[in-house]
Amino acid sequence: MKASRIAATGVVAASAVLVLSGPAFAHVSVQPEGTAAKGGYATVNFKVPNERDKASTTKLEINFPADHPLASVMPQPVDGWNVKVTKSKLDKPLEVHGDKINEAVTKVTWTADGKGIQPGFFQKFPLSIGALPEDTDELVFKAIQTYSNDEVVRWIETQEKGEEEPETPAPVLALSAATDDHHGSAASDDADAEKGEEADDAKAAASTTEAASDDSSDTTARVLGVVGIVVGVAGVAFGVLAGRRRTNA
Repeated sequence: MKASRIAATGVVAASAVLVLSGPAFAHVSVQPEGTAAKGGYATVNFKVPNERDKASTTKLEINFPADHPLASVMPQPVDGWNVKVTKSKLDKPLEVHGDKINEAVTKVTWTADGKGIQPGFFQKFPLSIGALPEDTDELVFKAIQTYSNDEVVRWIETQEKGEEEPETPAPVLALSAATDDHHGSAASDDADAEKGEEADDAKAAASTTEAASDDSSDTTARVLGVVGIVVGVAGVAFGVLAGRRRTNA
């Protein structure tokens, strides 16, 4: 009896530890919608959980890596949040599609104009970014999360190989291998459209040929019908004449 009580107490205690330590496993992260290929463009979501029971998240700052600047960063509107994109001049200009870019986005800041992220909830903040670098396998973003009680959590620690995950890790975007078409499916869409037009032209040509064949068949049938009538009339006339000749004879 005592053993069962002790075991039950141990289970309850372990469950309490898991519940209390659960929020520590949640942190600001970044994931692409689909893939984030090197040299291409991608839409990514920064996922922000609220880890406090009595405070809301009211502000998020995402700092972009200075060693791999991005020429294009466009935020998607998020209900209940104002967004500000900060750009800075580059020490070394970027060359994108033959054009030189002298500045890049260094920070994006979302500020709640309402209640923000309530306890027990999370929020996604989407961005369209590119062109992604081709000389690295990942991008590390440093995030700063501010709560309604003025508490600030800095998600800026980098993960070292062979070591445990840090307490406040920075969001990391993994990059996949480069593709032939860095701009997504635009080129393939044009190719599909061209193939569709060629198919339509082929169908139209086939319809025209079929129609011409039908017209030719109708004309031939009409000619044969007229010829048949003429032959029939000639046969009747020949028979009448032959009958008259026999009668006169």
